[in-house]
Amino acid sequence: MEYINYYESPLGKLLLSADGIGLTGVWFEEQKYFAQGLKEPYEEKELPVFEDTKRWLTIYFSGKEPDFTVPFHFIGTDFQKAVWEILCSIPYGKTMTYGEIAKQIALQKGISHMSAQAVGGAVGHNKISILVPCHRVVGTNGNLTGYAGGMDKKVKLLTLEGVSNIM
Repeated sequence: MEYINYYESPLGKLLLSADGIGLTGVWFEEQKYFAQGLKEPYEEKELPVFEDTKRWLTIYFSGKEPDFTVPFHFIGTDFQKAVWEILCSIPYGKTMTYGEIAKQIALQKGISHMSAQAVGGAVGHNKISILVPCHRVVGTNGNLTGYAGGMDKKVKLLTLEGVSNIM
């Protein structure tokens, strides 16, 4: 059974989803791939994981780095999960390029090369916005690239974190 709840962020309403294992989704309303993977039937309910997620988001939107994590349940391919794990390693206030992530995946797989475009596809299908910080991924030379929640939100999230080299 999946459960949903909502959070009113300064950037718009967020839909939260979770199952018995952990948080499965955080989406801005009307974002690309909104609620992708959320399976019916689901029930709107307050759960401890939602309380923790809301507390995390409140700290985050106050301009501070939360000092705790929320349990995630990544639902996707093995490749997507590997990319999402790397996203979780990007420090608050820092960015990483698609190419850098591709190099890490190639090393993990023991291969010489991984496509940055394939990484981009996995980043774009991240279901847990903000907490799994896909907004911290940038193009070559720090160029801003797409964000499922919208480029305006990506810029605001990076600015909130104090990222100054936004191009």
